[in-house]
Amino acid sequence: MHSRIGLFLSPVHETGQDPHLAIRRNLDLVEYVDDLNFDEAWFGEHHTLGWGLVGAPETLIAAASQRTTQIKLAHGVVPLSGHHPFHVASRAVHLDHLTRGRYILGVGPGVPFDAKMFGLEQPVQRRRLEEALPTVLELVNGDERITQQTDWFDLRDAKLQLPRFSPQGIEVAVATSGTSQSSPRLIGQYGLSMTSFALPFALLTPGAPAHINLAHQWKYAEEAAAEHGQTLDRDKWRIALPVHVAETREEAYADVREGYDRWLFEYFGKAAGREVLSPDVPRERALEARVEAGGALVGSVDDVVAGIERLHEITGGFGTLLVYVADWTSWEKTNRSMELLARHVAPRINGSAARPQEAVDFAIASRKK
Repeated sequence: MHSRIGLFLSPVHETGQDPHLAIRRNLDLVEYVDDLNFDEAWFGEHHTLGWGLVGAPETLIAAASQRTTQIKLAHGVVPLSGHHPFHVASRAVHLDHLTRGRYILGVGPGVPFDAKMFGLEQPVQRRRLEEALPTVLELVNGDERITQQTDWFDLRDAKLQLPRFSPQGIEVAVATSGTSQSSPRLIGQYGLSMTSFALPFALLTPGAPAHINLAHQWKYAEEAAAEHGQTLDRDKWRIALPVHVAETREEAYADVREGYDRWLFEYFGKAAGREVLSPDVPRERALEARVEAGGALVGSVDDVVAGIERLHEITGGFGTLLVYVADWTSWEKTNRSMELLARHVAPRINGSAARPQEAVDFAIASRKK
Protein backbone atom coordinates (compact mmCIF):
# COMPACT_ATOMS: atom_id res chain seq x y z
CA MET A 1 0.00 0.00 0.00
CA HIS A 2 1.92 3.02 -1.27
CA SER A 3 1.79 6.29 0.62
CA ARG A 4 2.78 8.31 -2.49
CA ILE A 5 4.94 10.39 -0.14
CA GLY A 6 8.72 10.44 0.08
CA LEU A 7 11.58 12.49 1.50
CA PHE A 8 13.98 14.79 -0.31
CA LEU A 9 17.09 15.25 1.81
CA SER A 10 19.42 17.82 0.25
CA PRO A 11 20.28 17.45 3.10
CA VAL A 12 20.76 20.86 4.71
CA HIS A 13 21.62 21.36 8.36
CA GLU A 14 22.00 24.67 10.13
CA THR A 15 25.59 25.48 11.08
CA GLY A 16 26.62 25.54 14.73
CA GLN A 17 25.76 21.89 15.43
CA ASP A 18 27.83 18.70 15.44
CA PRO A 19 28.25 17.68 11.76
CA HIS A 20 28.57 14.00 12.71
CA LEU A 21 25.22 14.01 14.49
CA ALA A 22 23.65 15.91 11.59
CA ILE A 23 24.77 13.21 9.17
CA ARG A 24 23.51 10.44 11.46
CA ARG A 25 20.17 12.22 11.75
CA ASN A 26 19.51 11.68 8.04
CA LEU A 27 19.89 7.93 8.39
CA ASP A 28 17.74 7.83 11.53
CA LEU A 29 15.00 9.81 9.75
CA VAL A 30 15.00 7.51 6.71
CA GLU A 31 14.77 4.47 8.98
CA TYR A 32 11.86 6.12 10.81
CA VAL A 33 9.86 6.92 7.67
CA ASP A 34 10.57 3.46 6.26
CA ASP A 35 8.58 2.14 9.23
CA LEU A 36 5.88 4.72 8.43
CA ASN A 37 5.56 3.29 4.92
CA PHE A 38 7.00 6.27 3.04
CA ASP A 39 7.76 5.30 -0.54
CA GLU A 40 11.08 6.99 -1.26
CA ALA A 41 14.06 8.89 0.20
CA TRP A 42 16.29 11.03 -2.02
CA PHE A 43 19.81 12.15 -1.06
CA GLY A 44 21.42 15.24 -2.59
CA GLU A 45 25.08 16.04 -3.23
CA HIS A 46 26.63 19.35 -2.17
CA HIS A 47 30.19 20.54 -1.65
CA THR A 48 29.97 24.23 -0.66
CA LEU A 49 28.06 26.80 1.47
CA GLY A 50 28.40 24.88 4.77
CA TRP A 51 24.78 23.79 5.23
CA GLY A 52 24.76 20.93 2.73
CA LEU A 53 27.24 18.54 4.31
CA VAL A 54 26.75 15.43 2.18
CA GLY A 55 29.26 15.24 -0.65
CA ALA A 56 29.03 11.46 -1.13
CA PRO A 57 25.32 10.55 -1.05
CA GLU A 58 26.00 7.04 -2.33
CA THR A 59 27.55 6.26 1.06
CA LEU A 60 24.35 7.28 2.86
CA ILE A 61 22.24 5.32 0.38
CA ALA A 62 24.40 2.26 1.01
CA ALA A 63 24.10 2.70 4.77
CA ALA A 64 20.35 3.31 4.59
CA SER A 65 19.90 0.19 2.47
CA GLN A 66 21.02 -1.90 5.43
CA ARG A 67 18.71 -0.14 7.89
CA THR A 68 15.49 -0.20 5.85
CA THR A 69 13.24 -2.82 4.30
CA GLN A 70 10.86 -1.35 1.72
CA ILE A 71 11.57 2.32 1.00
CA LYS A 72 13.20 3.18 -2.33
CA LEU A 73 16.50 5.06 -2.07
CA ALA A 74 17.53 7.61 -4.66
CA HIS A 75 20.34 9.88 -5.71
CA GLY A 76 18.92 13.37 -5.72
CA VAL A 77 20.98 14.00 -7.80
CA VAL A 78 24.34 12.96 -9.23
CA PRO A 79 25.75 16.07 -10.96
CA LEU A 80 26.93 14.42 -14.17
CA SER A 81 29.09 17.44 -15.01
CA GLY A 82 31.44 16.53 -12.16
CA HIS A 83 31.65 12.73 -12.40
CA HIS A 84 33.05 10.33 -14.94
CA PRO A 85 30.00 8.57 -16.42
CA PHE A 86 31.54 5.11 -16.02
CA HIS A 87 31.94 5.64 -12.28
CA VAL A 88 28.38 6.95 -12.02
CA ALA A 89 27.11 3.81 -13.73
CA SER A 90 29.28 1.50 -11.65
CA ARG A 91 28.09 3.01 -8.36
CA ALA A 92 24.49 2.85 -9.55
CA VAL A 93 24.63 -0.86 -10.29
CA HIS A 94 26.32 -1.60 -6.97
CA LEU A 95 23.58 0.36 -5.17
CA ASP A 96 20.98 -1.56 -7.16
CA HIS A 97 22.44 -4.71 -5.59
CA LEU A 98 22.80 -3.33 -2.06
CA THR A 99 19.17 -2.14 -2.07
CA ARG A 100 17.93 -5.29 -3.85
CA GLY A 101 16.28 -3.23 -6.55
CA ARG A 102 15.16 -0.29 -4.39
CA TYR A 103 17.55 2.21 -5.99
CA ILE A 104 16.72 5.15 -8.28
CA LEU A 105 19.45 7.01 -10.18
CA GLY A 106 18.68 10.72 -10.23
CA VAL A 107 20.91 12.96 -12.33
CA GLY A 108 21.28 16.64 -13.19
CA PRO A 109 23.84 19.22 -14.30
CA GLY A 110 24.91 20.25 -10.79
CA VAL A 111 24.39 23.34 -8.64
CA PRO A 112 26.18 26.59 -9.62
CA PHE A 113 27.91 27.11 -6.26
CA ASP A 114 29.76 23.80 -6.46
CA ALA A 115 30.49 24.29 -10.16
CA LYS A 116 32.31 27.54 -9.42
CA MET A 117 34.72 25.69 -7.12
CA PHE A 118 35.39 23.18 -9.90
CA GLY A 119 35.87 25.90 -12.52
CA LEU A 120 32.74 24.99 -14.48
CA GLU A 121 30.44 27.54 -16.10
CA GLN A 122 26.71 26.81 -16.34
CA PRO A 123 26.76 26.20 -20.12
CA VAL A 124 29.53 23.64 -19.59
CA GLN A 125 27.46 21.91 -16.90
CA ARG A 126 24.53 21.61 -19.31
CA ARG A 127 26.69 20.37 -22.17
CA ARG A 128 28.32 17.72 -19.99
CA LEU A 129 24.92 16.51 -18.78
CA GLU A 130 23.75 16.09 -22.38
CA GLU A 131 26.99 14.29 -23.34
CA ALA A 132 27.08 11.95 -20.34
CA LEU A 133 23.40 11.05 -19.99
CA PRO A 134 23.05 8.62 -22.95
CA THR A 135 26.37 7.05 -21.99
CA VAL A 136 25.22 6.45 -18.41
CA LEU A 137 21.91 5.05 -19.63
CA GLU A 138 23.64 2.51 -21.87
CA LEU A 139 26.17 1.51 -19.21
CA VAL A 140 23.48 1.06 -16.55
CA ASN A 141 20.62 -0.45 -18.51
CA GLY A 142 22.12 -1.48 -21.86
CA ASP A 143 24.36 -4.26 -23.08
CA GLU A 144 26.58 -2.61 -25.69
CA ARG A 145 30.20 -1.64 -25.31
CA ILE A 146 30.81 2.10 -25.58
CA THR A 147 33.65 3.96 -27.22
CA GLN A 148 33.37 7.71 -26.75
CA GLN A 149 35.83 10.58 -26.50
CA THR A 150 35.05 14.07 -25.26
CA ASP A 151 37.16 16.89 -23.86
CA TRP A 152 36.50 15.60 -20.32
CA PHE A 153 36.19 11.79 -20.48
CA ASP A 154 37.37 8.96 -22.70
CA LEU A 155 35.85 5.47 -22.96
CA ARG A 156 37.16 2.59 -25.08
CA ASP A 157 35.00 -0.53 -25.43
CA ALA A 158 33.54 0.23 -22.00
CA LYS A 159 31.05 -2.10 -20.33
CA LEU A 160 30.32 -2.85 -16.69
CA GLN A 161 31.42 -6.27 -15.46
CA LEU A 162 28.66 -6.47 -12.82
CA PRO A 163 25.13 -7.12 -14.11
CA ARG A 164 22.38 -5.02 -12.58
CA PHE A 165 20.17 -6.60 -9.93
CA SER A 166 16.88 -5.30 -11.39
CA PRO A 167 15.99 -7.27 -14.54
CA GLN A 168 13.66 -4.51 -15.72
CA GLY A 169 16.46 -1.95 -15.41
CA ILE A 170 17.26 0.83 -12.97
CA GLU A 171 14.87 3.77 -12.94
CA VAL A 172 16.62 6.98 -14.03
CA ALA A 173 15.24 10.43 -13.21
CA VAL A 174 16.34 13.93 -14.17
CA ALA A 175 15.81 16.83 -11.77
CA THR A 176 14.49 20.19 -12.90
CA SER A 177 14.20 23.42 -10.92
CA GLY A 178 12.04 25.12 -13.52
CA THR A 179 14.68 27.58 -14.69
CA SER A 180 15.22 26.05 -18.14
CA GLN A 181 13.42 23.92 -20.73
CA SER A 182 16.52 21.81 -21.28
CA SER A 183 16.00 19.30 -18.45
CA PRO A 184 12.32 18.61 -19.22
CA ARG A 185 13.23 18.16 -22.89
CA LEU A 186 16.02 15.72 -21.99
CA ILE A 187 13.51 13.79 -19.90
CA GLY A 188 11.17 13.54 -22.86
CA GLN A 189 13.94 12.70 -25.32
CA TYR A 190 14.98 9.62 -23.37
CA GLY A 191 11.63 8.74 -21.76
CA LEU A 192 12.90 9.20 -18.20
CA SER A 193 11.30 10.10 -14.88
CA MET A 194 11.04 13.73 -13.78
CA THR A 195 11.68 15.23 -10.36
CA SER A 196 10.56 18.85 -10.06
CA PHE A 197 10.98 21.48 -7.37
CA ALA A 198 7.63 23.21 -6.87
CA LEU A 199 9.19 26.65 -6.54
CA PRO A 200 12.77 27.96 -6.65
CA PHE A 201 14.15 28.56 -3.19
CA ALA A 202 15.22 32.07 -4.15
CA LEU A 203 13.01 33.97 -6.57
CA LEU A 204 14.73 37.31 -6.88
CA THR A 205 18.33 36.52 -7.77
CA PRO A 206 19.40 39.27 -10.22
CA GLY A 207 19.54 37.94 -13.77
CA ALA A 208 17.79 34.68 -12.91
CA PRO A 209 15.44 33.37 -15.60
CA ALA A 210 11.70 33.36 -15.03
CA HIS A 211 10.36 30.24 -13.34
CA ILE A 212 8.65 27.66 -15.55
CA ASN A 213 5.58 26.43 -13.71
CA LEU A 214 5.05 22.74 -13.07
CA ALA A 215 2.38 22.20 -15.72
CA HIS A 216 4.63 23.69 -18.40
CA GLN A 217 7.60 21.61 -17.24
CA TRP A 218 5.54 18.50 -17.94
CA LYS A 219 4.29 19.98 -21.24
CA TYR A 220 7.86 20.52 -22.50
CA ALA A 221 8.79 16.97 -21.50
CA GLU A 222 5.76 15.54 -23.31
CA GLU A 223 6.51 17.56 -26.44
CA ALA A 224 10.07 16.22 -26.54
CA ALA A 225 8.84 12.68 -25.88
CA ALA A 226 6.48 12.92 -28.88
CA GLU A 227 9.32 14.20 -31.07
CA HIS A 228 11.53 11.24 -30.15
CA GLY A 229 8.94 8.48 -30.05
CA GLN A 230 9.02 8.14 -26.26
CA THR A 231 6.24 7.90 -23.69
CA LEU A 232 6.18 9.45 -20.23
CA ASP A 233 4.45 8.22 -17.09
CA ARG A 234 2.93 10.79 -14.72
CA ASP A 235 3.15 8.15 -12.01
CA LYS A 236 6.93 8.59 -12.11
CA TRP A 237 6.76 12.36 -11.75
CA ARG A 238 7.91 13.56 -8.32
CA ILE A 239 7.33 17.06 -6.99
CA ALA A 240 9.47 18.28 -4.09
CA LEU A 241 8.64 21.05 -1.65
CA PRO A 242 8.93 21.68 2.11
CA VAL A 243 6.02 20.26 4.15
CA HIS A 244 5.27 20.53 7.86
CA VAL A 245 2.11 19.22 9.53
CA ALA A 246 0.87 19.74 13.08
CA GLU A 247 -2.42 19.33 14.92
CA THR A 248 -3.45 22.89 14.05
CA ARG A 249 -2.42 25.48 11.46
CA GLU A 250 -1.28 27.86 14.19
CA GLU A 251 0.94 25.20 15.77
CA ALA A 252 2.46 24.25 12.43
CA TYR A 253 3.48 27.85 11.65
CA ALA A 254 4.80 28.35 15.16
CA ASP A 255 6.89 25.16 14.85
CA VAL A 256 8.78 26.26 11.75
CA ARG A 257 8.75 30.07 11.59
CA GLU A 258 12.12 30.75 13.24
CA GLY A 259 13.85 27.88 11.45
CA TYR A 260 12.43 28.98 8.12
CA ASP A 261 13.68 32.52 8.71
CA ARG A 262 17.23 31.28 9.38
CA TRP A 263 17.14 28.87 6.41
CA LEU A 264 15.96 31.61 4.06
CA PHE A 265 18.09 34.51 5.23
CA GLU A 266 21.21 32.79 6.63
CA TYR A 267 21.54 30.00 4.05
CA PHE A 268 20.09 31.36 0.83
CA GLY A 269 20.53 35.02 1.67
CA LYS A 270 23.96 35.26 3.34
CA ALA A 271 25.74 32.03 2.37
CA ALA A 272 24.41 31.77 -1.19
CA GLY A 273 24.22 35.53 -1.72
CA ARG A 274 20.73 35.54 -3.20
CA GLU A 275 17.90 38.02 -2.97
CA VAL A 276 15.26 36.03 -1.14
CA LEU A 277 12.39 38.37 -0.33
CA SER A 278 10.20 40.53 -2.54
CA PRO A 279 10.23 44.23 -1.55
CA ASP A 280 6.46 44.14 -1.00
CA VAL A 281 6.61 41.23 1.48
CA PRO A 282 7.55 42.06 5.10
CA ARG A 283 10.04 39.69 6.68
CA GLU A 284 7.54 38.49 9.27
CA ARG A 285 5.29 37.23 6.45
CA ALA A 286 8.05 35.49 4.48
CA LEU A 287 6.79 32.02 5.40
CA GLU A 288 3.17 32.82 4.56
CA ALA A 289 4.28 34.28 1.24
CA ARG A 290 6.04 31.06 0.28
CA VAL A 291 3.04 28.93 1.23
CA GLU A 292 0.68 31.22 -0.69
CA ALA A 293 2.95 31.02 -3.75
CA GLY A 294 2.82 27.21 -3.68
CA GLY A 295 6.41 26.77 -2.51
CA ALA A 296 5.63 25.00 0.78
CA LEU A 297 2.81 23.26 2.64
CA VAL A 298 2.44 24.23 6.29
CA GLY A 299 -0.63 23.60 8.42
CA SER A 300 -3.02 21.02 9.79
CA VAL A 301 -3.80 17.67 8.18
CA ASP A 302 -6.75 19.27 6.37
CA ASP A 303 -4.57 22.15 5.14
CA VAL A 304 -1.91 19.83 3.74
CA VAL A 305 -4.43 17.48 2.11
CA ALA A 306 -6.05 20.49 0.43
CA GLY A 307 -2.63 21.72 -0.68
CA ILE A 308 -1.74 18.39 -2.26
CA GLU A 309 -5.10 18.26 -4.00
CA ARG A 310 -4.48 21.75 -5.43
CA LEU A 311 -1.06 20.62 -6.61
CA HIS A 312 -2.65 17.71 -8.47
CA GLU A 313 -5.20 20.06 -10.00
CA ILE A 314 -2.70 22.61 -11.33
CA THR A 315 -0.30 19.96 -12.66
CA GLY A 316 -2.82 17.56 -14.16
CA GLY A 317 -1.60 14.85 -11.79
CA PHE A 318 1.72 13.45 -10.57
CA GLY A 319 2.98 10.37 -8.77
CA THR A 320 4.81 11.17 -5.52
CA LEU A 321 5.10 14.18 -3.23
CA LEU A 322 8.67 14.50 -1.93
CA VAL A 323 8.89 16.27 1.42
CA TYR A 324 11.93 18.54 1.24
CA VAL A 325 13.42 18.30 4.74
CA ALA A 326 14.86 21.70 5.59
CA ASP A 327 15.48 21.34 9.34
CA TRP A 328 13.12 24.19 10.16
CA THR A 329 12.21 22.76 13.56
CA SER A 330 13.32 20.22 16.16
CA TRP A 331 13.84 16.57 15.26
CA GLU A 332 10.93 15.64 17.53
CA LYS A 333 8.51 17.98 15.76
CA THR A 334 9.79 16.85 12.37
CA ASN A 335 9.15 13.24 13.37
CA ARG A 336 5.65 14.16 14.50
CA SER A 337 5.00 15.83 11.15
CA MET A 338 6.12 12.68 9.35
CA GLU A 339 3.80 10.58 11.53
CA LEU A 340 0.82 12.81 10.72
CA LEU A 341 1.67 12.63 7.03
CA ALA A 342 1.76 8.84 7.13
CA ARG A 343 -1.24 8.22 9.40
CA HIS A 344 -3.66 10.91 8.27
CA VAL A 345 -2.55 12.69 5.07
CA ALA A 346 -1.43 9.75 2.93
CA PRO A 347 -4.62 7.67 3.42
CA ARG A 348 -6.73 10.56 2.15
CA ILE A 349 -4.48 11.03 -0.87
CA ASN A 350 -3.99 7.40 -1.89
CA GLY A 351 -7.53 6.28 -1.07
CA SER A 352 -6.64 3.71 1.57
CA ALA A 353 -8.95 5.36 4.12
CA ALA A 354 -11.98 4.92 1.88
CA ARG A 355 -12.58 1.19 2.28
CA PRO A 356 -12.82 1.09 6.11
CA GLN A 357 -15.15 4.08 5.99
CA GLU A 358 -17.25 2.32 3.34
CA ALA A 359 -17.63 -0.62 5.73
CA VAL A 360 -18.89 1.72 8.45
CA ASP A 361 -21.33 3.41 6.06
CA PHE A 362 -22.57 0.03 4.85
CA ALA A 363 -23.19 -1.19 8.40
CA ILE A 364 -25.14 1.95 9.27
CA ALA A 365 -27.18 1.81 6.08
CA SER A 366 -27.95 -1.89 6.58
CA ARG A 367 -29.42 -1.26 10.04
CA LYS A 368 -31.69 1.44 8.67
CA LYS A 369 -33.24 -1.10 6.33
